[in-house]
Formats: sequence, C-alpha cells, structure tokens
Amino acid sequence: MGLNQVLGINVRLARQERGLSQEVLADEVGLAVTYVGQIERGIRNPTLDVVERLASVLGVDPLALLQPTDPDDGG
Repeated sequence: MGLNQVLGINVRLARQERGLSQEVLADEVGLAVTYVGQIERGIRNPTLDVVERLASVLGVDPLALLQPTDPDDGG
C-alpha cells in the first residue's frame, strides 16, 4: 500500500471518528470537497502544508496520518 493510500485511510478514519462530513472538513481546512475526497481515495498527492492543516483540524499529529494502521489494533 502506498503512502497516498495510507494517508487517505487515516484521514477518513479520523474524520469519521470526529463525526465530520467531507464538506465540513474541506471547509475548515480550506480545500475543495472534491480534493478531500480524492485525498481519502489515495488519488491526490497533497503537500506537507495540506497534511499539517488536515492534522490540525482533525486533532492528530501529522505523522500519525502518514503511518499505516495496525490491523491488530482495530484501526
């Protein structure tokens, strides 16, 4: 699995855990909804600035968005 897919999965999981829609997340980060959807599907290569902004809004460490989840950890 590539880093784009890892990032996308982690963004989606963090967003859903916080009960945010893609629209709300996009608005708070300052991105288009379609761009957020493409990040979550692993299609886009967001800049580090975008990763930091996503992490800030989601309340997670930016590095956490780039680390594969442990299947044994329920994530």
